[in-house]
Amino acid sequence: MRLFATLLLLAATAAAQKPTIFIITDGEGVAGMCRQDQVEPPSQELKQALTGEVNAAVDGFLEGGAGEVIIWDGHDGSQTLSALTIHPKAKLVIGAIPATMLMDRHFSAVAYIGQHSKADIRGGIMAHSYSSLGIQNMLLNGKPVGEIDVIAAMAGLYNTPVIMLSGDKAAADELHEIVPQAETAVVKEGLARYTCISLSAEAARAAIHGAARRSMAKIGSIKPYTVPGPVTLQIEYTTRNSLPLDSESRPGAEVVDDRTIRFHGKDILEAWRLYRAR
Repeated sequence: MRLFATLLLLAATAAAQKPTIFIITDGEGVAGMCRQDQVEPPSQELKQALTGEVNAAVDGFLEGGAGEVIIWDGHDGSQTLSALTIHPKAKLVIGAIPATMLMDRHFSAVAYIGQHSKADIRGGIMAHSYSSLGIQNMLLNGKPVGEIDVIAAMAGLYNTPVIMLSGDKAAADELHEIVPQAETAVVKEGLARYTCISLSAEAARAAIHGAARRSMAKIGSIKPYTVPGPVTLQIEYTTRNSLPLDSESRPGAEVVDDRTIRFHGKDILEAWRLYRAR
């Protein structure tokens, strides 16, 4: 009886030590999504396609040795995924997340599913940096960035690596610039902002499943992407989004011109918090 209890305890301990993967989703990088009307608001086609890609990734991560997979529905206010249809062994985060992007939970690794590239990338399908309507450019320590860099830097602040991405070719190239060893599943190639050559949903899911499974073997060898402090985050808004009155008085802020504001922080988290404190 004592031996049986010991074996159960050892099994539970081993399960608890298995890696936890945090998936962040978006819509513009999903296979077959090449027009704005397909992703804004989320269409039934997007919901079905993204769910299939996410579930393929979850299967791959679990087969590769993950003990837990947590998904944040990060597209358009968490209106795309459903607890009714995600993988039965996954967990779903719905709604806005804090400035830490939950990285203070110290996940084993981070992955992007359905990711697009940053703004101003030729051939990037619906490319933008956080807001396609409101933000023209985003600079991190002078470097043009979008979601890929910011999320990776926030994960790196908590010593968490990014191991995998699915999306268009421009997004995959963007991640490889900062995390060369990351696994990627390129599900489409952009010819112009709203023109792409896409894999079928079935082929995209197979590619994502394989990339997710392979990426698990790289946990421990892929180094977290870090941006040394101090950090400057500069936001250039679009021509219809002049800075509001009193922008000069925002803590840690420097107004550059009528549409551009710069935030100074000791690290990416402080700069991001100052930006979000609107």
